[in-house]
Amino acid sequence: MAIKNLHGKKCLVTGAASGIGKATALKAAREGAELFITDINEASLKAVADECTRLGVKVTAKALDISSYDAVKSWAMEIHSQHTSLDVLMNIAGIAIWGTVENMTHDEWRRVIDINLMGPVHVIECFIPPMIAAKRGGHLVNVSSAAGLFGLPWHAAYSASKFGLRGISEVLRFDLERHNIGVSLVCPGGVDSGLVNTIQVAGIDTSDPEFTKLREGFAKRAVTPEQAAEAILKGIRDNRYMVFTSADIAIGHWFQNKFSPPYEIVMRIMNRVMGGVMDNQKKKGLV
Repeated sequence: MAIKNLHGKKCLVTGAASGIGKATALKAAREGAELFITDINEASLKAVADECTRLGVKVTAKALDISSYDAVKSWAMEIHSQHTSLDVLMNIAGIAIWGTVENMTHDEWRRVIDINLMGPVHVIECFIPPMIAAKRGGHLVNVSSAAGLFGLPWHAAYSASKFGLRGISEVLRFDLERHNIGVSLVCPGGVDSGLVNTIQVAGIDTSDPEFTKLREGFAKRAVTPEQAAEAILKGIRDNRYMVFTSADIAIGHWFQNKFSPPYEIVMRIMNRVMGGVMDNQKKKGLV
């Protein structure tokens, strides 16, 4: 049975200090959810917790790095010492490090995988079994990406993490169905969040005007974090598995599955454009 609204539901949100995570936490608070929020940025997390509290809901906030299993497990034990289980888990936290394979360092690969893939795994490990044992049902949200669907240029490490999360979600949508636990896989395209301005690209000077122009073009087509958050909550209410935050990604996914040549043409064009940016930076001696 779908969770039709979040009023009175115990909801966990990772990455709640900014972007989609913050917008989702605030929307859930406005629906009357009891919140359990986390982020690595303690000061910003506290500000969001205070804002949610002013909306009249109970908030438990814990600053931690979700890439640490021990940190997530410890927090889960604290929560479960007072609550049998939570009702909704929303894995939203993530980082973006892009780059071609010859420019990405091992540490960059590892950091992307640890946060974007293993972070949600840690939450699933620590919070889903008590949810199953409680026999009250619930919902799991995993925020993947358009990069979890498409072969976007320079996204090898990022896509590894997001395709991995997509794979986990595809299995759990069936594994958890008999426990009345819904699963939503969220695949945002462009979202005008802080992540846009903090993207790291190995081997690229992101302050170069040519790259800045690409980023500005991306931002113009991006939805707001609030729009993405509303898509997430609607996905929960509708018990929808695949959730898109913008029509362009839904259309691209349809072409990829039903009529692939246009998808392949677009990917190759994007690769040539972004490869040209890298080549020009090399000629300028920027990288």
